[in-house]
Order: sequence, then C-alpha cells, then structure tokens
Amino acid sequence: MKKDLVYQIALSLIPGIGCITAKTLVAYTGSAEQVFMEKEKALRAIPGIGTVLSKNIAAADVLSRAEKEFEFISRNNIRALFYLDEEYPQRLHSCEDAPVILFVKGNPDLNAHKIISVVGTRHATEYGKESVDSFISNLSEKGYKILVVSGLAYGIDIRAHKAALSSGLPTVAVMGHGLETIYPSVHASTAKEMVEHQGGLVSEFLSYSPIDPKNFIRRNRIIAGLSDATIVVESARKGGALVTAEIASSYNRDIFAFPGRKGDIYSEGCNFLIKSNKAALIESVADLEYVMNWSSGSKPDAVQPRLFTDLTPDEKIIVDLLQNDGETAIDQICLKTGLAVNKVSPTLLNLEFAGLVKGMPGKIYKLI
Repeated sequence: MKKDLVYQIALSLIPGIGCITAKTLVAYTGSAEQVFMEKEKALRAIPGIGTVLSKNIAAADVLSRAEKEFEFISRNNIRALFYLDEEYPQRLHSCEDAPVILFVKGNPDLNAHKIISVVGTRHATEYGKESVDSFISNLSEKGYKILVVSGLAYGIDIRAHKAALSSGLPTVAVMGHGLETIYPSVHASTAKEMVEHQGGLVSEFLSYSPIDPKNFIRRNRIIAGLSDATIVVESARKGGALVTAEIASSYNRDIFAFPGRKGDIYSEGCNFLIKSNKAALIESVADLEYVMNWSSGSKPDAVQPRLFTDLTPDEKIIVDLLQNDGETAIDQICLKTGLAVNKVSPTLLNLEFAGLVKGMPGKIYKLI
C-alpha cells in the first residue's frame, strides 16, 4: 500500500537514525507508520533512542520527500523492498546493518538458490579479465543457475557483469547512488541489458542522492551481504574489493581470491588474503565447489519424508519447510512455521547433530 511504503521510506530519512536503530524502532512500535505516531516520551523509553533521537523523530519533516520518492519509483517501474517483506533478500536480512529499504530495478531473484559476488580492481589486467571470463563461463557450462553480483564499476566489476550476460547468467549491480542515473555512464547499455535479462540494479539510496565516494564504500556491505561467497579477482593491497572481503568475513560468508604473481601490484591484495588465511585460493570452479560443497546443475532432489521417522513435532514442521523451500534463513523459518526463535534455534541444533540439517553462512539452513 502507498501509505505503508511512504512511511517506510520516510523512516530511512530521519536524521541520526541508521539501519540498526530504525529496526529497533519498528520492533518496539510495530510499524514504520507507528514510529511517526508515537509520543516523544514513549520514544525516549525505547532502548538506544534517548532524548536527542526522540526529538529528531518527533520533529522529522520527511514525509513530503518520501512521497516524492514514491512517485519516482512508481513512474520508473522500481520496486521498494522493506526489510520485513518476504521478497527482501534473506541473506542480506541476516546482516545486522542491512538497509531498511532496498530499491530494485528489474526483476532479479535476490533469494536465488546460489549467489556469488565478484569484485576487484578498477585497473584490471588481461590476467584478471581472462580469469573472470573463464570462471563465469565455466559456471554456466556446468549448469549452475547462479546470480552474479558486482558493482558496475570499471575493471573487474563490469567484466563480471558482461561475462555473466555472455554466459546466460543473471547479474545484479549494487549502486552507490540513486536509480535515476548510471555511474559510470559508459556502462548504461550494460545496465539496461542486465535489467532485460532477469538481472537488475539495486540501491539503498533515494533518487538524486549525491554521487559521493563514501556511498560506494557503504554499498559494499550490500554486495557482501547478498551473496553466499565473495570472490576477489584482482586487488591492490588497499581498495574497495578488500573492504568488501572484510565485510563478507564479518558476516561469516566465504571469501575466495585468485592468486597472482609476486610483485604484481594488483595481485598484492589477493595474495595477502590468501597468505593471511582470510580467503581460500581459487583457480577454477572446482575450488568453489569443494569449499562450498556445491554440485553443478539444479537444486538437489528433496530428501524423502520416509527417512524422518523419529522427529518431534517441531522438528517435523521445520524439516517439512526445508523440504518445500530449500535453503531458508532462520528468521523466515520462524515466520513461516509460527515457532518462536527460542524453539527454532535449539531444534535446528538438534537436527544438525542428527545429521539431517546443515547450517550455512548468514544463519541459513538446508536439509542434507
């Protein structure tokens, strides 16, 4: 509904209220709209809010800007996903600092069965470009229906998007600005092609937000959070790709790095990640499969119910859900089963001990 979405957008505009605090406010008040309806005294009583933030909320004049954004996304066929929406990417949802709202152009499956991020330097060498091309091409040849995420920047990013398109794989770019423009503009035609082929563009920024270098660093957490694994192809010792890898590590996601020759400036970052055991060395799809325990082709067949004869009622509910839905985040398990998290967590642990369920990065679970 328009009213709900306007309030959800407005929530992200309140001065001094970040992603984590915004979610706390919704948890205590019940909805984005109710945040704006609450008395200042009631807001002060919410943990972490206090006098200054409660005054900011009470005085916030952000609804008119939110209305304008609603009109913009309606005109431009852009979806807005609130963090409590079922379509919101569940891998990202499990990250504490995930955006309250995401704007999506195109129709990508942000909850695809397998998602990887491919990142690296803007100054890609021929070695880096060829590594991206052969790796993504091989993924497609092996039958993976995988979503490839990157940042549409020069170098490795744009090469990853183009390689995915050439291989028939959907690909998503996470932008560091609003979706009214494409930066860099030279990549606009690739962005259009991505939108037309089950991929798209994703941003947490409202339209006409300033193109600020800090925003591109900020968006890296979304690139990391959307994915099962982050793959660094080429990077200097410092750079955005290493920032993305560090964030992915903080989310308990897997990190891979292509090795390079000693002394190559744009291999120093990758070699450092490998040497310091922050990333697994990767040279081919087989390395990804080994570490991630993936097999090529479509989703594995569901385990037959007859194998589960001694389950408790709660265990059976969760097993049935995982059979139907495949990989599922713990918050979605709670939502779809109606079980409280203090029941779901120990039940999942028991199922893991029994060898029936596997826990994955991002608090995602699947049947073995």
